[in-house]
Amino acid sequence: MAINNLAQAKKAKNDEFYTLYSDIQKEIQAYLDYNPNVFKGKTVLLPCDDPEWSNFTKFFAQNFERFGIKKLISTSYAPNSKPYQLGYQVTLFEESAPQYDSSKTESQGKIFTLEKDVTEDGRIDVEDLEWNYLEGDGDFRSEEVIRLRDEADIIITNPPFSLFRDFLQWIIEADKQFAIIGNINAIAYQEVFALIAQNKIWLGTGMGRWISGFIVPDTYELYGTEARIDNEGNRIVATNNCLWLTNIEHGKRYQPLKLMSLEDNNRFNKKLKKKPAYEKYDNYDAIEVPFTDAIPSDFDGTMGVPITFLDKYNPNQFEIIGIMATTKISEYNFGYPFVNGKKIYARILIKQK
Repeated sequence: MAINNLAQAKKAKNDEFYTLYSDIQKEIQAYLDYNPNVFKGKTVLLPCDDPEWSNFTKFFAQNFERFGIKKLISTSYAPNSKPYQLGYQVTLFEESAPQYDSSKTESQGKIFTLEKDVTEDGRIDVEDLEWNYLEGDGDFRSEEVIRLRDEADIIITNPPFSLFRDFLQWIIEADKQFAIIGNINAIAYQEVFALIAQNKIWLGTGMGRWISGFIVPDTYELYGTEARIDNEGNRIVATNNCLWLTNIEHGKRYQPLKLMSLEDNNRFNKKLKKKPAYEKYDNYDAIEVPFTDAIPSDFDGTMGVPITFLDKYNPNQFEIIGIMATTKISEYNFGYPFVNGKKIYARILIKQK
């Protein structure tokens, strides 16, 4: 049910889904475990954010000194420019600020910055955030926000579901480090998969239920077992179809996948009792491997594995050849896979190194 909710939100251009603090913390900690200095001396940009509601700004502001960040920049999008109108109410935080301007609050985005101890309490944290109105509505494609992108070293956010492709290209063309949240289906996008195959971008530390949910507006209908209200009154929709996409190194992607031989898989892998494996595709010279844990250790040819394999992908252990996911043929996509005339789920083509 939650998957359908997110699909409907994308179609309706309803991008008001806020990431849980715990999910941000879990992902960022993995980068720090691999490289404790990953943020040290860096300017971090959080675009497409809403610091008055979003946890990204809160998280990085609270950890500003611990991470050694040089400067934190966060931008929001003007309410009147959002294609999905939910009704706007000025927060007490904004209305009580000396720079509050009722003529700008709905038509212009905001910029929040953090780089010094404004309160003079001996530390730099969320209380030292300074904000003002942007000149425009805060669209990430505007010249104003592009300048902020070019100033930044690292870009982290949950971008609009409806503009994911455009947003990723916006980052890639600037050659920045990044970590963003997207739908699992984004893996099959031609431009996204090409970057994955070239080892220029990869999955973060988890996908599916690894991301435990999103905070949604009060107007959002909650139903089904995947929706809940937490102790703070936040309305949360859980989903199993999202992932982190990044080019920041983390240790999980270098963990070797333990494999059995083809013979041992056929003898001991209980999953294969109900689903045949290792048959050749009708339309590509590769064998079908229906489960990641059924990859045979002693097969040197090309194999088709589930898209979820990318969550276990170790670039030192495997080479990505391409994908079989859509009818559109391209450099890396070879059309849907067929076995004995039957179309099966999308597959990633790999070889062992």
